[in-house]
Amino acid sequence: MSLLIKNATVLDPQSPLNGKQSDILIRKGTIAAIGKKLTDKADKVIEGEALYVSPGWVDVLADYCDPGYEQKETISSGLNAAAAGGFTDVLIVPNTLPVIGTKSILEYVQHKSAGHKAGLHVLGAISKNTEGKELAEMMDMHHSGAIGFSDGWHPVQHAGLMLKALEYVKAFNGIIVQLPVQASLSAGGLMHEGEQSVRLGMPGIPGIAESLIVHRDIELVRYTGSRLHFSGVSTPESLALIRAAKKEGLDITCSVTPYHLLFTDEKLKGYDSVYKVEPPLRTEAERKLLVKALSDGTIDCIATHHRPQEWDAKAKEFEYAQPGMAGQETCLAMLLEAAPKIEPARWVELLSLNARKIFGLQTPVIAEGAAARLTVFDTAATWTYTEANKQTVGINSPWIGKTLTGKTY
Repeated sequence: MSLLIKNATVLDPQSPLNGKQSDILIRKGTIAAIGKKLTDKADKVIEGEALYVSPGWVDVLADYCDPGYEQKETISSGLNAAAAGGFTDVLIVPNTLPVIGTKSILEYVQHKSAGHKAGLHVLGAISKNTEGKELAEMMDMHHSGAIGFSDGWHPVQHAGLMLKALEYVKAFNGIIVQLPVQASLSAGGLMHEGEQSVRLGMPGIPGIAESLIVHRDIELVRYTGSRLHFSGVSTPESLALIRAAKKEGLDITCSVTPYHLLFTDEKLKGYDSVYKVEPPLRTEAERKLLVKALSDGTIDCIATHHRPQEWDAKAKEFEYAQPGMAGQETCLAMLLEAAPKIEPARWVELLSLNARKIFGLQTPVIAEGAAARLTVFDTAATWTYTEANKQTVGINSPWIGKTLTGKTY
């Protein structure tokens, strides 16, 4: 198959074409030609008002539920959703059944992901069965290609185990990914603790449930000299702690979700379970601080926290509904609505360049003869997200049937 991209602005700091408009011809997965006003025939032509091309995007945390929960998502449907959302690489959590905590399960997932447009990279479990009691087979998984280690939706609570994990991965310059939630403080909570939770009569989750773990784990990184990535930060206190740790020179990085940048706890007034997510949606003031942190360097990456659910998991009383939102396919549109003043070049840093550096993924170069591991996106194009064109199995998206601005190809 051949593809001709017309008059796109190249956003690639490695390329002499960076910031310039060019036509790009792709044949059989390779960049065949770059130039002005190419006239080559192609099977598909992409044109647009605000068209950009960049090194392929990376989603630093998603859940593909496979094996064990294929009614929510499969590896195939998840990778198709990733490709539809502009992602060429995805890091997945190990919260499957069985847990991705051994070499054999990791290799099974890798084998099942072969042949898709998007590449899959596994975050192996830190602890056996993500129970937080004893370390999983981390070295075996490292040798089998685990890109990092995380207990995913069951973040490590035991400080001693977290210390051991950080010390263990330091031997091979590995990285731990933590979703910072203190379980005893968040237990029973359904939404952000604040004015809205009081009005709605729902038990709240205080912001300190996040910042307490962030503080603890930063101290452990200071002690071990290891590497740690916080995914899904959502409070001003967490941002301040991470900002200070970076200034100190600690190897701490973090990511934020599109839905925390866009939505607030006001969305829960109708008790719509599609907005029940972990961590919970915060206030408008906190949302604005997250957006500000995109520009000042505190936030390094975007993590969709794509967490698909089937109808039965969401169509019940709010208290009993499963958390999570399906968000890979609509990521760009959400980001553009949440932070319209961010320049496209900064989005490329947040969606591609920083993640590749942090997790050791090779950065594709936009040059003739290079592999076309690219993302093509138009910040002005509109499209409608429908049941017919969605790729994820999950039903838990607030965008189904709605017209969005910001399209990936």
